Amino acid sequence: MRITKVYTRTGDKGTTRLVGGQKIAKDHLRIETYGTVDELNSIVGLARAFNQDQSESLAEEAELDEILHRIQDRLFDIGSILATPPGKESPAMKQILGNEIDTLEALMDRCQETLEPLKEFILPGGGKVAAFLHQSRTVCRRTERLCVRLNKEEVVPEEVLRYINRLSDVFFVLSRWIAQAQKKNETLWRRHKE
Repeated sequence: MRITKVYTRTGDKGTTRLVGGQKIAKDHLRIETYGTVDELNSIVGLARAFNQDQSESLAEEAELDEILHRIQDRLFDIGSILATPPGKESPAMKQILGNEIDTLEALMDRCQETLEPLKEFILPGGGKVAAFLHQSRTVCRRTERLCVRLNKEEVVPEEVLRYINRLSDVFFVLSRWIAQAQKKNETLWRRHKE
């Protein structure tokens, strides 16, 4: 793919085109959904940038960067899938497969081997990288809600729904895992007492 010009002026009147050329309003649920996937991808990019800026280099930080890079690639695939209306798919289009979900589950299982079980809810934080992963988790949940809404109007592939659901859990586990590796304290929720 080669992009020679960033602006096209075609969206100046509030419309855009989906994959295949269909014209659609920019406030359509499909646009909101894949736009939120893009927002999530940007936050994951922030987590990666802060992770790469750490003063000391840990093996876990290098591993986290690779994990997050793979997630960003899959989020870009999902954005492309969601930008394609039903019936306009091409054989060359990347799909999210069940093994991607298995990979996420295996990753969580491995990371949790070194984590203490939670006895209380934790507040988002645990250092800058972990905090961005918590933000990724919440935007991922919003993405999931939008995908579910869109799926009531038009088909969203089941594997996309499953991947996004699993991914929010991954961000939670990774936030705890990297906070531990970087020796950052998690903040426990203190229940309000009268």
